[in-house]
Amino acid sequence: MLKVNRDDERPIWQQLLDQAIHNITTGNWPPGELLLPSRELALLIGVSRSTIQIVYEELFSRGYTVTSRRGGTRVSEWTYATRPSEDAAPQGPIPPELPLLNAAVGHLHSWFGDKENRKVEIDFSPHEPYLDEHFQKNWRQSFLHASTETDLDSWAYGDAYGFLPLREQIQRYLSLERGVHVDIDQIILTSGAQHSIDLIAQALLHEGETVSVEDPGFPAAWMAMKYRRMQVVSVPVDEYGLCVDRIHPGSKLVFVTPSHQCAVGVIMSEPRRQQLLHMAARQRFWIVEDDYDSEFRYRGDPLPTLFSQQPQNTLYMMSFSKMVAPGIRISAIIGPKEAIRQLAQVHELTYRHLPIMEQLTLTHFIEHGHFMRHMRRVRNVYRRRHEAMTKAIITTGLSEHFTLSGVETGLHMLLEADRSFDEEAVTNLALEKGIRVYPLSTYCLESDRKGWVLGFAKVDEAAIEEGIQRLAEMLL
Repeated sequence: MLKVNRDDERPIWQQLLDQAIHNITTGNWPPGELLLPSRELALLIGVSRSTIQIVYEELFSRGYTVTSRRGGTRVSEWTYATRPSEDAAPQGPIPPELPLLNAAVGHLHSWFGDKENRKVEIDFSPHEPYLDEHFQKNWRQSFLHASTETDLDSWAYGDAYGFLPLREQIQRYLSLERGVHVDIDQIILTSGAQHSIDLIAQALLHEGETVSVEDPGFPAAWMAMKYRRMQVVSVPVDEYGLCVDRIHPGSKLVFVTPSHQCAVGVIMSEPRRQQLLHMAARQRFWIVEDDYDSEFRYRGDPLPTLFSQQPQNTLYMMSFSKMVAPGIRISAIIGPKEAIRQLAQVHELTYRHLPIMEQLTLTHFIEHGHFMRHMRRVRNVYRRRHEAMTKAIITTGLSEHFTLSGVETGLHMLLEADRSFDEEAVTNLALEKGIRVYPLSTYCLESDRKGWVLGFAKVDEAAIEEGIQRLAEMLL
């Protein structure tokens, strides 16, 4: 018999429904059992008939009962699940083993510095830009504007290419600041470099095709390609950038960071650039140009892009992770219209579109001048910190025993050691002394080069001097 508990906060019909379902699912009310008419059951329990009717309607709509004019309401013919004993825990499907995924994620954690394991005093992170309260205030202002004054149509399903006003702002920025002149349908927005690379792999390559990557290079690039089952081939990097003559002849895509090589930091020489462009045209492969931090240059203007010289073969990747903040998760791919259209189709199928609030906020942030003011401010900060880092490495004598490179552009530089050097031991010793440095080996696919990638964006001048001094005491 169903019972009503007057102290229960749940509605009476919900109490009765839960009891009825329990009786059915445990077999207390077996399949085919006839339930009492609603009027009769209401009198027995002491509730209104309409309450019982609600319960019966819910049981029927959920498939627990069947009804007929002559047969009344009966429990459905179904196999009820027996309750597992307390000792026997229910077992669900076992996820497949994904060794490639697990290895890649482990490598990414190592690349980022395993920050969960130990707190440090000085972190020479090459991954994060400088942020301050001034940025936070302006971003909050743009966010509040976006959330209060946005047209309601913006909250509908969006364009797979990305929010049009934001793409227009990016189009204008690229034209004025980078010399890249494109139509609006040559721009697609993504949620970061890894998302961009994954989209490119899905839309423009076939499983098993050969992809050439810099080595040392950007680990997420080759990991994403490997996960999409591409044949990833490493290409050495020297003081002039990617060794173009070592590119695999069957490559369908070459991933490069020509303006500030990740992680060696060198600039790809003009002869190498021309060699790569001519090879791409002749062999008809894609060049993916990751222009991740070339906006920050300490000698002259940012270098011309490969895309501006050969747009038909090049996919240009830009990201706001280094220019503003990684948490924004907005990047862009610029390329030939047909290629971008195909990327947008895959994006629409797999992701639909980016979250609207970040796009609205960034649009306002750029449109109202906050972005360019932020860039001018952080350039001054980075120039001072770059100078402090370079000076500290020279005055401590580190530059006499190790090779310093990557000092002209970007937010990191490389202090390279001999290949026989015990890089891991120094990295761990530095951690013990409160300093986190980033070993070059985590950027290597097959290369055995050793050293440390030292970022300076988030470290003030005093901490830079102190950290490099401690590092010198360990190494010299």
